[in-house]
Amino acid sequence: MKTGLVTMKMSQAGKEDPTKIHRDGTALYDTGNYKDAVDKFLKASQLYEKVGNFFDASYMLFKAAECNFLLKDYETAIERFLKSADMALQKGYDRFGLGGLEYARDSYKAAGKDKGSEFKDLMKRIDEVKKKLEAQAF
Repeated sequence: MKTGLVTMKMSQAGKEDPTKIHRDGTALYDTGNYKDAVDKFLKASQLYEKVGNFFDASYMLFKAAECNFLLKDYETAIERFLKSADMALQKGYDRFGLGGLEYARDSYKAAGKDKGSEFKDLMKRIDEVKKKLEAQAF
C-alpha cells in the first residue's frame, strides 16, 4: 500500500499538503494566472520530492515550466523542463521524461537557441530515449 505510506509521510511532512498546493496551482493555471501558478507548482514539487513521490514532483516541475513557457520566459522553461525530464528518466518514467525533453526542445526553438551545441546535445538525448522506448515496445 504505497499510497497509504505516501499519505502518511505527507501528513508527517508538516502542515503543507502537496496535493492541495498542486490543486491550487492547477486552479491558477486554468484561470491563466501562470505567474502565481509557478510558485504553487514549485512548492508542490518540493513537497512531493520530500516524501518520495518522484512522478508528481517531476510533473509539478513540468507544469511550472509550462507556465514559464506561456509567460515567454524560455530560459527558465528550458531549465525546468530539463530538470523534470532528468528526474523522470532517473526514476524510469521514460515516456514522461521524453515529453519533458521535447518541450525543452520547443523552448529552445522559441528562444531562438536551436543552433548551438546544447540544442544538438538535447536532440541526441531525445533520439536515445526514443530508441530505448522503441526497443521496449517489442
